[in-house]
Amino acid sequence: MKSILFKSLAVCCLAVSLWSCKKDETQTVSNVSPAGTLTASATSLSLVQANGTKPALTLTFPAPTVTGYTVPVTSTIQFDIKGKNFASPKEYVISTTSYSPTVNDFNTMLLALGATIGTPAQVEVRLKSGAAANAITYSNVITLSATPYLASAWIYVPGNYQGWNPSTADSLVSLTSNGVYTGIIKFDGSPFKITPEKKWDVAYGDAGGGTISTSGGDISSVSAEFKLLTVDLNKKTYTITKADYWSVIGNAIPGSNWAVDTDLKFINDGKGTWQAKIALTAGAFKFRLNHDWTTSIGNNGADIMVTDAGTYTLTLTVNADGKTGSYTMVKN
Repeated sequence: MKSILFKSLAVCCLAVSLWSCKKDETQTVSNVSPAGTLTASATSLSLVQANGTKPALTLTFPAPTVTGYTVPVTSTIQFDIKGKNFASPKEYVISTTSYSPTVNDFNTMLLALGATIGTPAQVEVRLKSGAAANAITYSNVITLSATPYLASAWIYVPGNYQGWNPSTADSLVSLTSNGVYTGIIKFDGSPFKITPEKKWDVAYGDAGGGTISTSGGDISSVSAEFKLLTVDLNKKTYTITKADYWSVIGNAIPGSNWAVDTDLKFINDGKGTWQAKIALTAGAFKFRLNHDWTTSIGNNGADIMVTDAGTYTLTLTVNADGKTGSYTMVKN
């Protein structure tokens, strides 16, 4: 009987103790202010490449306030083309209360969003603020107007195919100067390296697993053919794959007689042009894709006629579909 009594008293004391603890517990919560008003130093921006390192504009907003339990608050500036409702915005996390992208950075962002070079564009910007995914707030939206420019940058590909000479090596182009460079080069199956300038001061080689480093060895071009080479200097990676290519064939080309192709050289300028300087005789020729008659370009479908023999610079500009285009032939 005593044992039962003691057990009952122990259970009651434990219950009272737990109730007292729960009663005395103090709940601490965080109160985070919503995103404040976003302001812009300008809404009509003049993007000029010569001013590339200068601020394009300055965006400012008040610092978020937190009361109660302190939690970190993330402030993010979002940009998107007007009318897309920030479906796939470019985002920049800001640790201060202002953001001043350079002209080059703003131009690169516009092009990455899909704006067209030389065409006026409108982009919307807003502030995203919050401490957790389920507690995000947004500021007012500001519309900015700007016209992006062509901001090309190049790197170079010296290799055995051209005598390991950086000053005359083929180039890769980045149309937006975003650190990702592409180009088509006719390799001979032998190795190459990557140089940021037309000299050997800095050279990237194969570091294994599709990566490059300044201490890497020669990069293999795998086989003798036209290759699409892509180099990402941000991630220090590269890819190399087989590429389509264009040539000329016809009886106006000595030694061809509609049986032997003369390959054109791809000009890595972002315009999709192929070029060659060739001695032509009186006769006819056409451009064709991958040494095959499935896709060819002529004079409105007909052969291109040469009436005056001489050395010509042939330039083929291929359209985005990769199958049609236009040409010029200039006598040197």
